[in-house]
This record gives sequence, structure tokens and C-alpha cells, in this order.
Amino acid sequence: MEILRGIAVAPGIAIAEAVVLDAEDYRIPERTVAAENLERQREILQHAFTASTDELTRQRSQWSNELGQEAADIFNWHRGVLQTPQLREQIGQLIDESHFSAAYATSLVMRKFQRRFQRMRDPLLAERVRDVRDIERRLLRHILGETREDLAHLTSPAVLVTHDLTPSIAATLSSTEVVGVAMDVGGAASHTSILLRAMGLPSVVGVADLSSHVSGGDLIIVDGVNDLVIVAPDEPTLKQYRDQQQRYVKIREELGDLRDLPAKTLDGETFQLLANVEFPSEVASCIDEGSDGIGLYRTEFLYLQGSTDPTEEEQFEAYREVIGGMSGKPVTIRTFDLGADKYTQGKSAEREPNPMLGLRSIRYSLQQLDMFKIQLRAVLRAATEGEVRLMFPLIISLMEFRQAKMVLHDAMEDLEDEGIPFNRDIEIGIMVETPAAAIQCRDFVREVGFVSIGTNDLVQYILAVDRGNEKVSQYYSSAHPAVLRTLHDVIRTCRRAGVSCSLCGEMAGQPLYTMLLAGLGLRQFSMGPHDIPEVKKLLRMCKIKQMERVARRALSFETERQVVNYLRAQTRKLLPDDPI
Repeated sequence: MEILRGIAVAPGIAIAEAVVLDAEDYRIPERTVAAENLERQREILQHAFTASTDELTRQRSQWSNELGQEAADIFNWHRGVLQTPQLREQIGQLIDESHFSAAYATSLVMRKFQRRFQRMRDPLLAERVRDVRDIERRLLRHILGETREDLAHLTSPAVLVTHDLTPSIAATLSSTEVVGVAMDVGGAASHTSILLRAMGLPSVVGVADLSSHVSGGDLIIVDGVNDLVIVAPDEPTLKQYRDQQQRYVKIREELGDLRDLPAKTLDGETFQLLANVEFPSEVASCIDEGSDGIGLYRTEFLYLQGSTDPTEEEQFEAYREVIGGMSGKPVTIRTFDLGADKYTQGKSAEREPNPMLGLRSIRYSLQQLDMFKIQLRAVLRAATEGEVRLMFPLIISLMEFRQAKMVLHDAMEDLEDEGIPFNRDIEIGIMVETPAAAIQCRDFVREVGFVSIGTNDLVQYILAVDRGNEKVSQYYSSAHPAVLRTLHDVIRTCRRAGVSCSLCGEMAGQPLYTMLLAGLGLRQFSMGPHDIPEVKKLLRMCKIKQMERVARRALSFETERQVVNYLRAQTRKLLPDDPI
């Protein structure tokens, strides 16, 4: 039995056999295979070379017809590399002599090939490194494609073990038999972690080198409460966790009794508990958990599900499905937050060295105006069917907000000219998720209809900590005094201006912070649907004065550890049996 520690990102306990998936971006961990499986690895390698060559032949023909012979000739060099006997022989030798998997052997040889080109002084030859990288990706895609396909065809519950997982792959897990996830890398507030939490899949990330020594079929326990992954548990441990799993299910069932009750404190103060969603299919979960509406609809996942961008009609139908499913309850639609680890990096010819500070979110929208306007048209049309608000993400200046509004007004004029019905009076707001927006909040509240605080990015930028990097995860904390004081300032500014303020980061769904946020003056929380019952339970056990005292005390501390210890002690007084 091995007990490994990571970072729990979605609560609960999963117990099942492992299915191992290599990384989407092809950072392949070292993996050896048994001698009797070497022939299968050689077959996989042969298939990858044949399929890649055939694919290039088809693409060359297509490009020749569409873009001319010069563009098509680009593929000739790629085909030439694949048809070089020495390349296949080097990879095959690593499989035979070192017992490496086909994926790892291919990655080793192709990375060595890339380094040779990088050292060349001739700039034209040095540029070929991009071509070599593309060939590597093509080969690995065919080698790993069968493994990825297996996820959709799982016939029994499984724990997914992987080095890394992109949001686009994570988004497909809800339709599979995957019951838990364990990853080598990742942080608690990464986009992938947010998706896993939204789907209710017990998950632990940042478990170093897990995927390199777990084999498919190994029994795995994912403890999303205590940050643990247990490989090949012994019988006493397995029995203990099966009992815990049943207790956890029982707690969830008891929380279900709160569904139709209001989020009202003992002294009569009412809160609005909204849901964060990524897909129209999640509306049913929002209703089941007693959501008061949708505070954040992350529309970028419409762009991650297919190989082409969604059309205006496809977006319109998705938005309309969500609005209709909420039966008159408010829906806040955020314009796409693409970039960083979502979408643009994979499509870019040259990856950004620091994508979290690069071309992402509203910046990307304002550089892709045709794409942006298509989305705005779809939102405006769908907004005629319910109470809909529109929100711009990652705003850093009033000028940026005004530019986004200009594009919105252009979309309105186009729809009006075409005689297409739309909501001209849609309420427009921003996400405060940069220090710039937080510091300048008193200027923004003069122009915006509402504010939503996105703590996932706000914490990252205040503390200068990559929220998806497990190596610095200990520094990423919503309880940092600088974060609390920033939240206090933003909430107070909005209340004084009479502007609606919600908080839609993962912090909103963590009971540890419920009393603090309510005591700071927050009255709208937006969270994953599964988090709503527990936050509601806690609010119904408190009085406003009590929570204001908790907030004042928390603001007085100098360190994150003091804040966490104090909030945990206060919360456990009310929820002694719940994991906080």
C-alpha cells in the first residue's frame, strides 16, 4: 500500500480501479512495460507511423486544392521525416532494450531530435524545430488516441490517473464511468480543478509522479477530503474508506432537505445563493440543489467541446436552454474567458511564455472582434427570454470596459438593422479579478450595473502565485490578509454605491469562508451547485452580528495561518461533523 499526498480539489471519496491517461499536451511520464507487452507497443508504434503518414498525404492533397502547391509542400518534409528508417529504428530500440512504452520512447527520441535543430546556427534550419514538434504531437496523438477513446467506452467505475488534464478533456468526464481523478500536477484553483469540482468528482492533484508508477487496474482510493491518494490499499484501509464513503453520502442526503428552504439567517437576513455552470446540462443540478439562479455561466466551454468554434445559432440555443431551464430565475452570462490554459495556447503558432499574464479573456475578445460580436449577438437574442445579465471578465481599466460596451452596441445596431429581436436593456457588469479593478472599484461602480468578484484569479494576481502550479500551491490562499482586505474594500465600495456585488470564485462555495464573507457584507454567493446546501445550512445557523464579529477578528490577523485556524475553529462550532 502506498499513501501519497496531494491537493484535494473536489471533496468526496472515490474507490475504483485505475485507468491511466497520458497528458493531452504530450508531456509523457517515464513508463516501462512488461516483456510480454513489448510486441503490442511495437504494433502501436507501427500504427502511429502509418496513420500519421496517411493523414499527411490527405492533408497535403486538401491544402493543394485550397491554398496552392507551395503551402501543400510544407507537408513533404514532415512525410520525409516519418519515412526515415532510422527514426523508427531508434524508437523501436528503446522499446526493445529499455522496455519503454511506445509513447515514452517516441517522446524521448523526438525531443532529442528537436534539440539537434535548436543547436543549429542556420536560422532557417533552426526554425525546423517547430516542424519536429508538430511531428511528435502527430505521432503521440495516434499512439495515445486509443487510450483516450477507452474513457468513453469504460464499462465499470474507474479512477482516472494522469499526468495532466486540460479543461477540454475534463469537460468530457461527466459522460464516462470515471468516478474520481488523481493527477501529477495542478493546483486547487486551476480551470481543470474547477470543472472537476463542478462535476462532483472526488479529485486530488499535485501528486508528484503518480502516473509514472500506477498501472491500469490498480485499486485506487481518492480521498478528496484529506488530500490523499492511496494505491493498492490493504483490507483494513479499504473497509475504513468504504465506511467513510457511506457517511459522506448520508451527509449529502441530509443536506438535500434544505433544497426548498431560503438562505435566511436566524435574525432574518436573506442571502442569494447562485450557481456557477459550464454546460446547459448542469441546469438540472442547479434546480436540484436549490439554487436561486445562475451567477456565472462560463461560456468558453462551448468553444472547447468541438473542433470548430460554435456558431451564433449554436450559442443562442445553448443560452436559451439555460435561461429556460432556470424558469425565470436570474442568469448571468460571462463572455468567453479564453486564453491561458484554455483554447488559444493550443491554436497559437507560438506559445506565450506567461499565458496567465498574456492574451486572454477580454483582451482576446477585443482582438477577435468578429468572434466576440457573434457571441454578443447570441446573448442579446437569448436575453429576451428571461432575466439575463451580461458580464465582462478580467477587466483592468475603464477604457477596456467602454471598448467592450462599444462592441456590444455595434452588435445591437446590427440586430436592429436585421430586424432580429433582442434585449436592448440588458444589465452589464464586470468581474473584479485583477488588482487594478479592485483598486479602481469606486470608479467602476459609477458605470457598471453590477460587480462579481472572481477570487480564483484575484488571489493569483494579488499574491503573484500561479493557481495551476502545484509547486507553489502552498502560497495560494484566499485567507491571505491582503486578499481579505481587498475583498472588504470592494464589497464596502459596492454597498456604499448601491451596486449589486456577488462573489463567484471557488471561495464562495467553501464553508470555511461563509461567515467571513457574510460578515464583510456580501449577500450574493455564486458557487458550484453541489456546494449550495452546505453554505445554506451554515447561514441558517448564524446571526449577522455574529458573522460581523468573525469578519472583524479575521481582518485583524497578520498571517494566513492565523486566519485559517480562527475561521476553522468558528465554523466547527456550528458544523462539528463536516470536513472543514
